[in-house]
Amino acid sequence: MAQDDDTAFRAFRPRPGRIRSKGGAARGRTDFLAAVRTQVRRQSLSPGKRGGGGSGGGNGRRSSSGLGAISRAGSASRSASYRGVGRGRGASFVRARGIAGWRHQVPGSRRVTVKARVVRQAGKGGGAAAHLRYIQRDGTSRDGERGVLYGAETDRADAKAFLERGAEDRHQFRFIVSPEDADRMDDLTDFTRDLMTQMEADLGTRLDWVAVNHFNTAHPHVHVVVNGRDDQGKDLVIDGGYITHGLRERASEFATLELGPVSEIEQRHKLEAEIDRDRFTRIDRALLDQARDGSLDMRPGIETPASDLVDRRLRLSRLTKLERMGLANQTAPGRWTLDERLEERLRNLGERDDITKQMHRALKARDKGTAPTRDPAHFRFHGETPEKPVIGRLLDRHLTDELGEKLSLVVDGLDGRVHHLRGFDPAQMEDIPGGAIVEIAAAPVPDKPRPSDRAILAHTEEGIYRPSAHLEQMQLDRWSIKGNPEDLIKGHVRRLEALRREGIVERLDADRWRIPEDFQQRSVAYDAARAPKATVRLLSAFDLEAQIGADGATLLDRRLVAGASRDGDRVEAGFGGEVGDALARRQKALIDRGDASLTPEGMVRYRKNLLATLEGREVERIGQAMAEKRGKLWRPLDRFETIQGTMKGPVDLASGRFAVLESGHEFSLVPWRPEIRKQRQKEMAISMDEHGGISWELGRGRGLGL
Repeated sequence: MAQDDDTAFRAFRPRPGRIRSKGGAARGRTDFLAAVRTQVRRQSLSPGKRGGGGSGGGNGRRSSSGLGAISRAGSASRSASYRGVGRGRGASFVRARGIAGWRHQVPGSRRVTVKARVVRQAGKGGGAAAHLRYIQRDGTSRDGERGVLYGAETDRADAKAFLERGAEDRHQFRFIVSPEDADRMDDLTDFTRDLMTQMEADLGTRLDWVAVNHFNTAHPHVHVVVNGRDDQGKDLVIDGGYITHGLRERASEFATLELGPVSEIEQRHKLEAEIDRDRFTRIDRALLDQARDGSLDMRPGIETPASDLVDRRLRLSRLTKLERMGLANQTAPGRWTLDERLEERLRNLGERDDITKQMHRALKARDKGTAPTRDPAHFRFHGETPEKPVIGRLLDRHLTDELGEKLSLVVDGLDGRVHHLRGFDPAQMEDIPGGAIVEIAAAPVPDKPRPSDRAILAHTEEGIYRPSAHLEQMQLDRWSIKGNPEDLIKGHVRRLEALRREGIVERLDADRWRIPEDFQQRSVAYDAARAPKATVRLLSAFDLEAQIGADGATLLDRRLVAGASRDGDRVEAGFGGEVGDALARRQKALIDRGDASLTPEGMVRYRKNLLATLEGREVERIGQAMAEKRGKLWRPLDRFETIQGTMKGPVDLASGRFAVLESGHEFSLVPWRPEIRKQRQKEMAISMDEHGGISWELGRGRGLGL
C-alpha cells in the first residue's frame, strides 16, 4: 500500500493556474523586480530629485549631470515591461504630479504654451508630407531662409525616410512648443532635444520624431512631429493628461532651468503688458473665474486672493479696456458685467490680429520693404468661399492651423484690397508657384450622381447590388464599354466602401450590397459635403514684368483685347495699380513689334487673331528649344488629329500652362487641364476638333470627359 502511495505521489504533477490578481499585495510579491524598477523610476522623476548634480553653475545652461542625465537614466529602464499602457504612456507621471500639483502653475515658473493634435491615418493621402513641407517653408528660420528639419541625432533629418517609417502608423502626433521667453533662449534645438529625451523617459519608450524651429512670428516656437509607434512596434498611446499637462510641465522645467525663475518684477511687467491687448489674456481668465453669472464686484474691501498675481489694480485697468471694446459695462460704482461671449470674441480678435500680421509680413516680403505699408482697412477676410471671385497675385500660403494640413492664402487683389482665404487642400496648390496670378472662386456644388452611382443603381435588383453579376454583364457587353471591366467593378466596390463608412449603403457579404431607395440623393449630398468649397485657377505663372516683354499671349494681352468690359474689376491701387501700369507698357510693346497699331483717332487696333498668333509663336519657339534639349522631334497638334503618348507633366509659358505629351521619338505641347494633374506618367490620347477644342482619353480609351 505504501508502495502504491509512493508511485501515485511521483506521478502527481502540480499545474498551477494563471495568477489572476492585478494589484495589491499579491502583485508586490509575485512581481518584485518590476515593483523595484517602478519605485526607482518614480524617485528619479519626482520633483524633489530633479537637481541631479546641479545646473552647471550660475549661467543657467543645462549639463549632463542635470536633467539630461536623469533623462538618460530613465531611458535605461525602457526594456522593462511598461505598466499602465491601457490608459496611455505617461499615466504614472500624470498621477504623481497631479497629486503634488503642477509646478508650471506655480509663480516663478516660465510659461510655455503647448498645442497638440493627434492625426489619424496621417500617412494616407499625402497629408503628413504636406504638413512637413509647409513647416519647412521659406522664411521660417532665424535668417529668413527655409526651415531646417532636425532630429534627435542629426541636424538635417531626412523627411522622406521619416514619412516612410510612419506610413502605416495608425496615427501621428503633432506638437507646437512655444516658450514665452524663447527669444532669450540660447538654442531652441538643444531645448527641444532635451525635452524629447525627457519625454521618452516619461513614456518609457524611444520616439521617432523630427522638429523645425520657427522664428517667423513674434514668439519663436518649435514644431515637433512624432510617428505613432513605440520602440516595440506597437501603436504609441499617450495618456491624455500627459499631452495636456505633462509635456508643458517638462517644457516649463527646462525653460526655468535655463533662464531662471521669473522674478516678481518681471511677472508684473508681463501682466501689465497684457492690459491693452486685443486678445484673451490671463487677466481675462482671472476676471471670468471671479465673475458670478457675468457680474463682478470690484468695490474696495473685496480683494482677490493674496496668492493671485492678478491684483485688483490690474483687473480694474483691464475692465476699463474691455469697456472701451464694448465687452464690459460698469452698472454701478465698482460693479461690472461681462459680455457673455467675452472669451470667444477676444480669441477671435486675437486670431484676426495674427492673420493681419501675417498679411503684413507677406506684403513686406514681396515688396522687400520698399512699398508703403497697406492700410488694414483694405484687408478682406474670407472663410472657405469668397462671395465673389478674387483675382490677384498670390503673396503667401501658410497652414490655417499649424497643427493641421489645410492652407490659407494671401492674395493681393486687382480690386486694391488684400484678401485672406482659408481652408484649401494642399493638392490644389501643388502646381501653383508663389507670385503667380490666380483666380479664386466658389466651386460648383455637385448636383448630379456620378456615372458609377448610376451604373450601380441600374444593376441593383430588389435593393441588392452584386458586383459579380454586374461584371458578367459588362463582359458580355465588352465591345460597348470603355475601359477594363475588372478595373471598373473594383472602382464601384471602392465607391461603395466609402459610402458604407458614411452609413449610406450596407455590405451584407463579399458579393452583396444593400442599396437604399434614396441612394442617388444621399450619394450626391455626400459628394457635395466633401467637395472643395472654392477653386484656385492659375491665370499666369509669369509676373507682370515678365509678361510685358514676352512673345506669347499673356494675361495682359487678354485684358487688352477684352477692353473696358474686362478691366472693370480693377482699381488703381495696390496690385490693381501695378496691372494698370503693366497694361500701358505691354500695349506700347505690341505697337513697337507691329502686333498693334494706332488709328488717326488715337485708338489702338490689334492684329486679327492676336491671341492665337502670339500663342502659336511662343509654342513653336519653346517646342523647338525643347526638341534640341531633349533630342526628340517636336510635333505640333493640328485640327482633326490625334496624338498618343505619355503625359510627362506641365510646362509654364507666357501663354499659359501646357502639358508635355511624349512618345518614342517625338513630343507635343498641348493646353493643360487641372483634371489631368493626377495622370502624370500615364498613357493617353489627345485630339483636337475643328474648333480647336481638346479632348483627352486615358489608356485604352477611357474618357476623362474634359
